[in-house]
Amino acid sequence: MGSFGFQEILLIAIVILVLFGARKIPEFMRGLGKGVREFNDAKSPTPEEENKKEENDIKP
Repeated sequence: MGSFGFQEILLIAIVILVLFGARKIPEFMRGLGKGVREFNDAKSPTPEEENKKEENDIKP
């Protein structure tokens, strides 16, 4: 209870295939991957933030 088995995942994949069609799935997955990548980039600190952090750590 509470976890997805192989049959449930297969059923969801079939429903998505029927709803979106085979041509739209690669475009959908590409957009999903781009969104995840942008989220991870926003989550990680920028090099400028890292430099400021290092400068603050050095100065007592």
